[in-house]
Amino acid sequence: MHSCSERRMMTVIWSLCLIFGLSNSILVIAKDLCLPDQRDALLEFKNEFYVQEFDPHMNCEKATETWRNKTDCCSWNRVSCDPKTGKVVELDLMSSCLNGPLRSNSSLFRLQHLQSLELSSNNISGILPDSIGNLKYLRSLSFRSCYLFGKIPSSLGSLSYLTHLDLSYNDFTSEGPDSGGNLNRLTDFQLVLLNLSSLTWIDLGSNQLKGRGIVDFSIFLHLKSLCSLDLSYLNTRSMVDLSFFSHLMSLDELDLSGINLKISSTLSFPSATGTLILASCNIVEFPKFLENQTSLFYLDISANHIEGQVPEWLWRLPTLSFVNIAQNSFSGELPMLPNSIYSFIASDNQFSGEIPRTVCELVSLNTLVLSNNKFSGSIPRCFENFKTISILHLRNNSLSGVFPKEIISETLTSLDVGHNWLSGQLPKHLIKCTDLEFLNVEDNRINDKFPFWLRSLSNLQILVLRSNEFYGPIFSLEDSLSFPKLRIFDISENRFTGVLPSDYFAGWSAMSSVVDIFDTTPQVHILGVFQGYYHNSVVLTNKGLNMELVGSGFTIYKTIDVSGNRLEGDIPESIGILKELIVLNMSNNAFTGHIPPSLSNLSNLQSLDLSQNRLSGSIPPELGKLTFLEWMNFSYNRLEGPIPQATQIQSQNSSSFAENPGLCGAPFLNKCGGEEEEEEATKQEEDEDEEKEEKDQVFSWIAAAIGYVPGVFCGLTIAHILTS
Repeated sequence: MHSCSERRMMTVIWSLCLIFGLSNSILVIAKDLCLPDQRDALLEFKNEFYVQEFDPHMNCEKATETWRNKTDCCSWNRVSCDPKTGKVVELDLMSSCLNGPLRSNSSLFRLQHLQSLELSSNNISGILPDSIGNLKYLRSLSFRSCYLFGKIPSSLGSLSYLTHLDLSYNDFTSEGPDSGGNLNRLTDFQLVLLNLSSLTWIDLGSNQLKGRGIVDFSIFLHLKSLCSLDLSYLNTRSMVDLSFFSHLMSLDELDLSGINLKISSTLSFPSATGTLILASCNIVEFPKFLENQTSLFYLDISANHIEGQVPEWLWRLPTLSFVNIAQNSFSGELPMLPNSIYSFIASDNQFSGEIPRTVCELVSLNTLVLSNNKFSGSIPRCFENFKTISILHLRNNSLSGVFPKEIISETLTSLDVGHNWLSGQLPKHLIKCTDLEFLNVEDNRINDKFPFWLRSLSNLQILVLRSNEFYGPIFSLEDSLSFPKLRIFDISENRFTGVLPSDYFAGWSAMSSVVDIFDTTPQVHILGVFQGYYHNSVVLTNKGLNMELVGSGFTIYKTIDVSGNRLEGDIPESIGILKELIVLNMSNNAFTGHIPPSLSNLSNLQSLDLSQNRLSGSIPPELGKLTFLEWMNFSYNRLEGPIPQATQIQSQNSSSFAENPGLCGAPFLNKCGGEEEEEEATKQEEDEDEEKEEKDQVFSWIAAAIGYVPGVFCGLTIAHILTS
């Protein structure tokens, strides 16, 4: 009995302990880690900016919109806290659509335990305040591409823990002293660097660091811990001796692009350097010190003035994987490349001869760009060995023969063989390239029907078949086209025929709405950030002239060019749904019917060419509301009626309306029929008014004479009487 009561008592005690433990755990779980002062500072910081996309071609996430009061700020998007203290230690608001200046009294500076602050790619236009020095525990600081300007604050020098500094792609200046001042006085930026001896990573690329156009690069020499330094494209006239940087023994990545370099033939450089970017540095001789760079992984010496052949010792460097020697004057045959090569860019040189078959041994090759050289012969069929190639560009050479299907790898994202002498059909093996985004075969001798099977390539963005011998219809009931991501469609100067149905453009989503499309050229992690090392390019006709799009231009332009074919029938009414279209060229065909009024829906249109067709009717006056439309051409058609008087239309040269006998009105001298009748009626009315006015004047003179004569007679009579 006693034992049972004790057992019940123990059960009650254990139950109470369990309940107390669980309730305590719940209380612990329910308690916010975030401290109230930290949450308040973050909410105030959020309200200092208005959140919206400031660049239609840049994708940003409205991260701060999810921040709510009375919630745990340590669980907020892009916020990290110290799990022990609840202090905010990391704030990553890169590309968060922030708009507005960073004020000197910003609540951000109350987060004094921050160790990492990332505000890159926001519209924080203005001056970087000195208050940034209050964040004394910062280890990483990035304001890359924030539209900042003015001087770099000297208070940065107080951030003694800072190891990672990125102020690139802004408009910072660091002016030297005035001419009347102390010439030995250090600039603010020099003072900053002198105090930040622990820095391991600096990116100041594309700024305006200058003192009367001169930068003292020796200010970086005491930073012995530097691993990565990017000083590319600073606005300086200084000639820099590369030996300055040879004392930085820990340096692994160095970018001096755009700086005028002096390179001694006896230069010795740290052998640990893995990445070296010396593009656009006015180099005239291949740097000999590279022969001893046994750790070199990435080399870019593009856009210089180097002539002759590439030295053979370069290809004996054991770890060399990325090589860019484009835009020089290298000549001779293409050298034998090592198997370690992952990317080889040698465009815009004077290499000649056939493409050597030894290239096919590069089984790890991802990028091969040999455009704008003097290569001849056929494309090696052994290119089928490339199992991982993503970019293959052989543009503007003298390559001939049948377009070999063997060169088509399923991993291709970009293929450009334009401006050669290739013949035969377009290889249907391309249908296997499900990641293909860019296809350019312009200006060859390809003889084939329209490749309807390309519609299965859902990622295709650029399609250029221009100036070939393609023929036949571009519409089929069995093979309707739908290109959800297509932004450039150029099939001009071929022999395409047939009628386009009214809904032809219904499935072209990227041109009908704002779709986030990015230049997905392969990227490589260089100098701490992802930067593209090669950009596609394409030539298109815009405003009557040829223009070349490179890099970011692809994310802007959306064009359709079907000119120079034999298409007929009405212009499809569905053209009006392509609201993002910028260039439309349908000239030199046999289109009939009226100009569709739905063209007035193309609110972004800048260039419109409908010349040399058989269009009839009038020019829709609705086109006058297209405020971006700078250039248009309606010449050589059968249009009639008055030319609309809208400013956008009247600003065009009269040649834009030439050879349309039925058109009338400005800018032509001939008046429209109704206008001439109206002018004649007006003139007749004016003549009648003038004749009536003359009659009235004669009557007035007669009346005056009648009144004047009796008056004189009466006056003389009275005078005679008075005299008598």
